[in-house]
Amino acid sequence: MSDHLVNAYQSLPVTFTHGDGCYLWDSDGQQYLDALCGISVTSLGHNYPPLTAAIQDQAATLLHTSNLYSISWQHKLADLLCTSANMDRVFFANSGAEANEAAIKLARLYGHQQGIKNPQIVVMQHAFHGRTMATLSATGSRKVQAGFEPLVSGFVRAPYNDIAAIEAIAENNRNVVAILVEPVQGEAGIVIPDSGYLGALRRICDQNNWLLMLDEVQTGMARSGKMFACQHEAVVPDVMTLAKALGNGVPIGACVSRGKAAEVFKPGNHGSTFGGNPLACRAAYTVLADMLENHVADNAAQRGEQLSLLLQQGLADNKQVVEVRHLGLLIAIEMKIPCQPLVALALERGLLINVTAERTIRLLPPLILSEAQTAEVASKLISCIYQFTE
Repeated sequence: MSDHLVNAYQSLPVTFTHGDGCYLWDSDGQQYLDALCGISVTSLGHNYPPLTAAIQDQAATLLHTSNLYSISWQHKLADLLCTSANMDRVFFANSGAEANEAAIKLARLYGHQQGIKNPQIVVMQHAFHGRTMATLSATGSRKVQAGFEPLVSGFVRAPYNDIAAIEAIAENNRNVVAILVEPVQGEAGIVIPDSGYLGALRRICDQNNWLLMLDEVQTGMARSGKMFACQHEAVVPDVMTLAKALGNGVPIGACVSRGKAAEVFKPGNHGSTFGGNPLACRAAYTVLADMLENHVADNAAQRGEQLSLLLQQGLADNKQVVEVRHLGLLIAIEMKIPCQPLVALALERGLLINVTAERTIRLLPPLILSEAQTAEVASKLISCIYQFTE
């Protein structure tokens, strides 16, 4: 291990050397079932043949020219993405945080264009939007924000899944220009709002001329059982942000917009040196086209139902389990006690999982899971949980 890396991560003592499908192998040759996907990134699995071929071909052809020039793969990806999401325009970035940063800038510029001198954005308690200064400020976690004050102003905090609170803000604050919200709160522990929540937010935004901006960085790209989580309620946002699984491991983010939001940015308002480069866009195009063609969202919905049911049945007698909840292959097992040690215990059993919000086991497995692999995840995890809670 290097002593020259910044001490920013508490990495587990394992190094993976290669992967194939839903499995990884470490430097000792040990096999692991990946139920985390690099935190919802490698949704098509590891070493996915069509993606590997596309990356190899593009790497041998052209990596970078900059946005001073037209990039054909950028146009192809934008067309496919907007068609599948019912949106109009895309700004390409390199990460989810950058995509959300673009959305925040877009909302502020939109407000100024409406004559609002101090535009504000409604964000939610326990939200997570990134670690840049603006997205950190929009994030609803003091643990994440602590030590980085002064935070960026211009955000109004509201409880998640509370329409009455949003309506009260609408009545009392004339500087609000947008709502930025996750359809499902990922880092908070796969918190799924009530049915109709997004639809009610859409109604409030329409009534007040606000932008509805959905952070689908973790929920998007078929993970929820729909290509985009907002499609469960047939809600179309003004702005949607994507990253993570969009490139299946190749860094790319997207700030997608429609209608009035699509015309806010003009040349010179925003930019990125690497955003939308040929390699990233060809990779993302390959991923999105494959997901659409092979109905990956349908498999995510089916395997999510299977895994959730197996976990509910297998953990029914465990008194330390609060509940199992899911939307597609966004899976959470909420415990009564802190359970971070389960990550290392599962690793010993050859299973990669995550614990977030101290007491919530989070599963984000590949969307290409088979029935047998789904059962394997459930079996290994149930065994670990019973061992941990004995």
